[in-house]
Amino acid sequence: MAHAHEFQVLLLPNVTGEELLRRFRHVEDLGFDLVATADHFIDWRYPRPAPTSPWLEGWTTLAAAAAETSRIKLSTYVTQIPLRNPAMLARQALTVDQISNGRLVVGLGVGLVSDPSYEMTGMPNWPLKERVARFREYVEIVDLLLKQEVTSYDGAYYMIRDAVMIPRPIQRPRPPIAIGAVGPIMLVNVARYADIWNSIGRGETLDDQVQETRERIAILDDHCAAVGRDPAEIRRSYVLLSKPARDASDAIPYYASAELFVETIERFQELGITEFMLDYPVLDSDLSGFERIAREVIPELRG
Repeated sequence: MAHAHEFQVLLLPNVTGEELLRRFRHVEDLGFDLVATADHFIDWRYPRPAPTSPWLEGWTTLAAAAAETSRIKLSTYVTQIPLRNPAMLARQALTVDQISNGRLVVGLGVGLVSDPSYEMTGMPNWPLKERVARFREYVEIVDLLLKQEVTSYDGAYYMIRDAVMIPRPIQRPRPPIAIGAVGPIMLVNVARYADIWNSIGRGETLDDQVQETRERIAILDDHCAAVGRDPAEIRRSYVLLSKPARDASDAIPYYASAELFVETIERFQELGITEFMLDYPVLDSDLSGFERIAREVIPELRG
């Protein structure tokens, strides 16, 4: 099963509302396929920012962006499951799908135990093992609620009773679900439930990141075989992690070199990755490179 190549942008909500919506429009105007925002209570990057650093809430942002754009797909990459009850998350997803006229991708993940959001807000910070155990029920509930008008569910962690979901989503049977996963157990959930698998590199070099992705793909393919699913059904998405952009206000290397950008994309294309997520520029000096890649380089890579 062949999937179209997509190029996407991760747009952190760390500016004012007016500027954030301008950036959503900018990304759409440049021809990208999807724009995602992060889902945290505050900016989670380290070193931790001052408490006064701007940060806007992810799903509220998507609803506003849905009204400000007309073509581009919208998502959170990814929603942390401890932040919301799964039924309420499904209601938020339904709302954004309606407002956007069917442009939502539901991004889900276990989240970060190291995220300071939990200590700040008093929400439970489940250990990783419990997060992974809860995730299976969470994604099952979201899947059912978005597919059905009325749903009940009894699980070890979650229970819902005759939950009504009207109106129905624009996308049928539901908006696509993207699951962020790198570990073997979470890859089982990808095999069972995901329309899109999203991963991110942990290796220090491009070679390391390609190798770790190759190993994850082999694990995912095995899990698909075990549950009787064709692995080609799952679209494969990769975040082009720029550590300087995540750790400090610094230049993003692949915007300074079209050659490096092309090499990176081609290495992952060879593994069957078809969706690539870029960081929105941190520095104004990166904007020209970002726009040049969008207008001149990406159209060639789509071919």
